Amino acid sequence: MSKTTQTYGGELRKRLQQDELLACPGVHDPLTAAVADHVGFDAIYMTGYGTSISKVGYPDAGFITMPEMIDNAANIQERIDVPLIADADNGYGNATNVVRTVREYVKAGVAAIHIEDQTFPKRCGHTKGRQVIPKEEAVGKIAAAADVRDERAEEFVIIARTDARGTGDGSLDEAIDRANAFLDVGADIAFIEGPTDTDELQRIGREVDGPLVYNFVGDVGTSPYVPLESLEEWGFNLVLFPIFSTLSTIANVHADMTAFADDPLEAMRSVDDAFAAEPVGSLHEFSGFPEVVEWEEEYLPEAEQEKYEGSLGDELTDT
Repeated sequence: MSKTTQTYGGELRKRLQQDELLACPGVHDPLTAAVADHVGFDAIYMTGYGTSISKVGYPDAGFITMPEMIDNAANIQERIDVPLIADADNGYGNATNVVRTVREYVKAGVAAIHIEDQTFPKRCGHTKGRQVIPKEEAVGKIAAAADVRDERAEEFVIIARTDARGTGDGSLDEAIDRANAFLDVGADIAFIEGPTDTDELQRIGREVDGPLVYNFVGDVGTSPYVPLESLEEWGFNLVLFPIFSTLSTIANVHADMTAFADDPLEAMRSVDDAFAAEPVGSLHEFSGFPEVVEWEEEYLPEAEQEKYEGSLGDELTDT
């Protein structure tokens, strides 16, 4: 399958048209994306928070740049065979910057992005201190994104996010008003960040006139744990679990490193056994070395191929 925005955007649109709520695990790099893809999902989400902390070592507070985010998104989408929904923060500037941002994500081949209405520097949507730009300016940014979609890749999905609910004096009224305004200028899906209880979620479902996203961040955030069946009943179409792989990685690596500090050999054996228990094959197989061997056999002279014979084990060289 050709890995293009049109291909993956079309697949995502078809999936979103189904009655069943689409739940997407969050991943932060190509490795965690490869694991998710191996398990099997209809779509996968690239977290901005996880990208920032894993790629540049800083939290989601405006430290990561557009090229770094797009590079991560492109590498993830190249590694997986399902549509990728990517965080595009606040579009990295004003409406004219958004034009380039969307063009670059389209070139990266991803299926969808979401753009928020925060000021710069932006912050994680579940922390204090967030501010939003004026509504008119925010609407212009979403209109610019929609125009680029229409010009460059009609299947590309634009998700418009508002953080108005979570600002110092933010109200749900303002957030709903913005969400509908974003849909009116061409957004495909609306995303209200930070609803605080189920009453607010139900009101969003009633009053936003279009497809909806719910951001499920768990105990890190302010939004409640809600059964997926309820979200579907209230009118939500897509639910993101943005920091799933990030929390899983930190928790599991921390536990394993703690064991390693006590007994390195025993910890290594434990990790070896845990890896072997998962249905992913060897590390070489999971990482893609069989495909590399196929390329070598297809394109390298025999003398060059002989250099690699036996170096990865018989299961990879005796193909």
